[in-house]
Amino acid sequence: MIYRNPGSYFRTLVAGCDTKVTLANGRQVTAINFDNAATTPPLSPVIKAISRFAPWYASVHRGRGYKSILTSELYDRGREVVRHFVKADPGDVIIFTKNTTESINILAYALAAGGKEQVVLSTDMEHLANDMPWRDKFTVDYVGLTKSGRLSLEDLETKLRTYRGKVSLVAVTGASNVTGYINPIPKIARLAHKYGARIFVDGAQWVPHAPVNMKPQHSPEHIDFLAFSAHKMYAPFGTGVLIGPKKCFEQAVPVYQGGGAVGLVSQQHIEWDDPPAKYEAGTPNMMGVLALITAIEALSRLSITEIHNYEQALIEYAIDSLSEIPGVTLYSRQERREERVSLISFSLEGLHHSQVAELLSQEAGIAIRSGLFCAHPYVEKLLNLNEEEIKYYQTHDDKRIPGLARISFGIYNNFEEIDIFYTLLAHAAKHRNHYARKYAYVLSPGRCNGNEKDAYPYC
Repeated sequence: MIYRNPGSYFRTLVAGCDTKVTLANGRQVTAINFDNAATTPPLSPVIKAISRFAPWYASVHRGRGYKSILTSELYDRGREVVRHFVKADPGDVIIFTKNTTESINILAYALAAGGKEQVVLSTDMEHLANDMPWRDKFTVDYVGLTKSGRLSLEDLETKLRTYRGKVSLVAVTGASNVTGYINPIPKIARLAHKYGARIFVDGAQWVPHAPVNMKPQHSPEHIDFLAFSAHKMYAPFGTGVLIGPKKCFEQAVPVYQGGGAVGLVSQQHIEWDDPPAKYEAGTPNMMGVLALITAIEALSRLSITEIHNYEQALIEYAIDSLSEIPGVTLYSRQERREERVSLISFSLEGLHHSQVAELLSQEAGIAIRSGLFCAHPYVEKLLNLNEEEIKYYQTHDDKRIPGLARISFGIYNNFEEIDIFYTLLAHAAKHRNHYARKYAYVLSPGRCNGNEKDAYPYC
């Protein structure tokens, strides 16, 4: 072992770390969650804060009662907690949403006034949430990748130059949910602003794992728009964040309309409230915001830099271990200690990605993710699938959908868990024919559709 666990303190802050799960053989083991890129468990301080505040809960901005005033003040303070955490410009507005996906859709509607004349540059490595919302409202083009699966800055500048000022927005992920790569956001921002475009960063995988600085609006490295989700940073209850210049949200008609988003309304006229209220129609999710700001404050006390360094050690240790297993292919790694968040995808020769996930779960209680991770074009390119192959998968239900297996770590994971994972995966690689037969049912068409209980008893 090259690295050492700096301590178990992080683990004491997360709920459910010692939960027992049942294996296929009936034995119970402590669950190991390596699927944090999808959703993290809650921090214990978050659960305590929700419990403490529950007796005082009331509607936000809806009354003059003591509890309503208290609730409203806490809700509004949440914006400043978020602003400080990502160092947003004082002129930026902070809108609370359900999640990153909703944030991006709201932004797409807000910026769509110019129609298809506007060009949005997305990239080949995006989550579908930072691709699909732009397609029907803008002319969309995609920045390509290098051979190692990284974003090509050369292609970005070429496209910015080619469109001659028509690019209104560069929409890019802060960190990939497939490879874990952290994109060079300051360089991308400089390029975008150089050619008169703004930059939007999907921070869903980036914000929970590394220090983020949006920088002042006058800076060439300023992030114009940022979105992220609470449920990926130890705060359940369904809150997301969208940040951007207030003026960009003042003219557009919001996606959601109703009470809370307006001033005075008649049947002939609508007077919209100022952003952010304009984009928060209905009763706000106070418990979700409380969970988010409690998580932010807890992570800040721990130091997001220290968290990033610890998780870097975890993922490097896991990558080194995976590299020793015959038949494992990593997607992707160029060099040691490269800048990434704590996740990586891989494949194991002779086993379908869904079988890898199943055997880890049923043999050792290890939860990972398998599939396309809602980043279909990126995974398709990493797997070198051509258009004909993709079309075949789309039109043949009996074809096994391609994909990868993914491990992703949080602050509470440790090196001992990685050793358990490595031991089982190395054993599976050595006996892959056995495991392919044992978990053949995973590949049965239509399993778990309500009629497969005998073949698949763990649905």
